[in-house]
Amino acid sequence: MSAPADFELADNAKTLRFSGSLTLAQLGMLPQQLDELEASPDRIDIAPVERMDTVGAWLIHRIARDQDIPVEGANQDQAHLLAQIAAADQPLENPPEQVPPLRRVLERMGEATVRAGVTLVGLVGFFGAVLVALFALTRHPKRIRWNAVIRQFEVVGVDALAIIGLMSFLIGIVIAQQGAIQLRQFGAEVFTINLVGRITLRELGVLMTAIMVAGRSGSAFAAQLGSMKLAEEVDAMRTIGVSPMEALVIPRVVAAFWMMPMLSFYAAMVGLFGGGLFCWFSLGIPPITFVSRIREVVPITDLWQGLLKAPVFGMIIAIAGCFQGMQVEGNAEAVGLRTTAAVVQSIFLVIVLDAFFAVFFASIGWI
Repeated sequence: MSAPADFELADNAKTLRFSGSLTLAQLGMLPQQLDELEASPDRIDIAPVERMDTVGAWLIHRIARDQDIPVEGANQDQAHLLAQIAAADQPLENPPEQVPPLRRVLERMGEATVRAGVTLVGLVGFFGAVLVALFALTRHPKRIRWNAVIRQFEVVGVDALAIIGLMSFLIGIVIAQQGAIQLRQFGAEVFTINLVGRITLRELGVLMTAIMVAGRSGSAFAAQLGSMKLAEEVDAMRTIGVSPMEALVIPRVVAAFWMMPMLSFYAAMVGLFGGGLFCWFSLGIPPITFVSRIREVVPITDLWQGLLKAPVFGMIIAIAGCFQGMQVEGNAEAVGLRTTAAVVQSIFLVIVLDAFFAVFFASIGWI
């Protein structure tokens, strides 16, 4: 049975000597007695102490700290415990000072700008890596994984026909309906055909298709590659000598590049079909008149604009999705964050490039 904790003043009240067990169960009234102590010793002696736990060590450390006196007679275990207590005795951090709202907004804007710049640099570097991998595959065609490419053709193109067709059909009806309402005020409902034909072939067909592909395929690319990155499958591929760029990224980029023009043309035709049905049933314009009018008012350059923009949009969507997927690290939450970032960046880049294309085509007379 351990003796209760006790203390005494020795050497003319110069030494505060503890004895017994400095443990929580044996301290008793010792802390209160020490608080009432009026003497100011020069040192603490714990050589007679039989046992000491964290509570007892904290009691010794507190006295030594407050009176700035040394502790003597500690064995190896006691010295280690006292050192741990001293290391843990740190002042609490004060709460951060309140930042003015304007400064906080500017800081967040600056951080967002820096992140955008870093992401842009990373995208450009990833685009360069894709070009290098494509060049290497053209020099060694036997390394092309045709099965993976064809599989991505199916995922990006064939599997998306239903949703893109439905979306384009409804958009064609909405454009015709809204245009007819406005043109009816001037007795010019027949010009609804002009509106549907030009806006569908020139802009909305390819733009809405790109947005759908970004939300459907771009997010899938980021999630698939991100999950593989977390499972260390990408590192395993590098270990066995397989290039992740050639095996995972290139098939997706090639599939998106080639399928986007076909999907855009398909979306434009379905949109024209929806607008034509509305004109037939609501405005009384027969299909033969609708088709003839489309051929008269829609120049072939409108179709070329959509078909030329489509592969660029597809490549940008695939590169953004694969880039974000390859950046995943840490935990499963990063997969969701990177997938969201892939969709947002893809749509943003598509709209920015569409604006550049509009200015370019206007400058060369394709208006």
